[in-house]
Amino acid sequence: MGNVTVIGAQWGDEGKGKIVDWLASRADVVVRFQGGHNAGHTLVVGDKVYKLSLLPSGIVRGTPSVIGNGVVLDPWALKAEVEKLSAQGVVITPDVLRIAETCPLILPIHRDLDALREDASGAGKIGTTRRGIGPAYEDKVGRRAIRVCDLAHLDELDPLLDRLCAHHDALRAGFGQPATDREALRAELSEIAGFVLPFAKPVWRDLDVAQRAGKRILFEGAQGVLLDVDHGTYPFVTSSNTVAGTTGPGSGMGPSAAGFVLGIVKAYTTRVGSGPFPTELGDETGQRLGERGHEFGTVTGRKRRCGWFDAVLVRQSAAVSGITGIALTKIDVLDGFETVKICTGYRIAGRDYDYLPPHSFDQERLEPVYEEMAGWEGTTAGARSWADLPAQAIKYVRRIEELIRCPVALVSTSPERDDTILVRDPFAG
Repeated sequence: MGNVTVIGAQWGDEGKGKIVDWLASRADVVVRFQGGHNAGHTLVVGDKVYKLSLLPSGIVRGTPSVIGNGVVLDPWALKAEVEKLSAQGVVITPDVLRIAETCPLILPIHRDLDALREDASGAGKIGTTRRGIGPAYEDKVGRRAIRVCDLAHLDELDPLLDRLCAHHDALRAGFGQPATDREALRAELSEIAGFVLPFAKPVWRDLDVAQRAGKRILFEGAQGVLLDVDHGTYPFVTSSNTVAGTTGPGSGMGPSAAGFVLGIVKAYTTRVGSGPFPTELGDETGQRLGERGHEFGTVTGRKRRCGWFDAVLVRQSAAVSGITGIALTKIDVLDGFETVKICTGYRIAGRDYDYLPPHSFDQERLEPVYEEMAGWEGTTAGARSWADLPAQAIKYVRRIEELIRCPVALVSTSPERDDTILVRDPFAG
């Protein structure tokens, strides 16, 4: 039995929460390795709905969970999320949750800067969640971040604050804002330190011990491959690498840690916020997909843009992230459509493309090339075996496999955890 990495293979919101929850019951450890509390995972367990942003999805099942060093951590958001889940009956202790001592912190000045930039960007807005994710990652690579381990050494914080404020105060002045209130920041950190520090551990060591003992480690990605800062639809991306190769550096493990890479893919396509979307439907069909799929962002509440399945983009995601197999979700949303379409290529000024050109000028001009298939009668909702699916729905799944050049490992047919068709067990390799 090996490790499994779960990533979104579109623009996020593919239904990773349910799949991770389904796998977490068979994992020994669940690890978040990138992103921050801009992610949103919804878990449905019995009659309870849990909405997570920062905590690994395994926490709901009591599976030991790790927030790796590749995550940027808002300690106040962490506290609020722990308190919310505790009120729902989820027990979260340092025995269950461990946080890398080297996680960079998201501070109030990061949230300020995120909002100031977005408000001043005019037509250049990229639709950030304004939660400070990008500025926190900037400070990490700029070597001026305050990290979890610094909370245990607040008396030695002055050199860090000097570096941090030298950068931020210049930016704040440019936006007409006052300099950072260093004492207020120090007081806020002092107040939250007591909550965070009991969870702080050398998680790289814990994961090394688990790996050597043959434990099953489940890596949980946030956002989606098309939001990767290198491989996504730049600049409308997140500020971290979301591809599977990030599991090692984001957790303190080696490059072979990822194991079986499971790409989560919706049976259609959605996107939140700005950026290119070749198959977007602004008509009644798009509205129907959104209503049936309840397409609103878990974190922001923003309405998601909807469109037909784009095999070109998923094939690209599978290639750059080394996806072993996909989990196809929300196929039940397509129940009842007379016809369904799959994008198989793009055309720009008479020239055909089998990939998404990287420049926005080309992306704005492209036209999707569609393959149309008959829809299916009956329902896929709640199906737990191939025999429960209409024949035409199976044809749709098989055609997706052919076009993206990647096999289906799981099919999810409702938000319920057990409404899943298992084709290939990711933990079996």
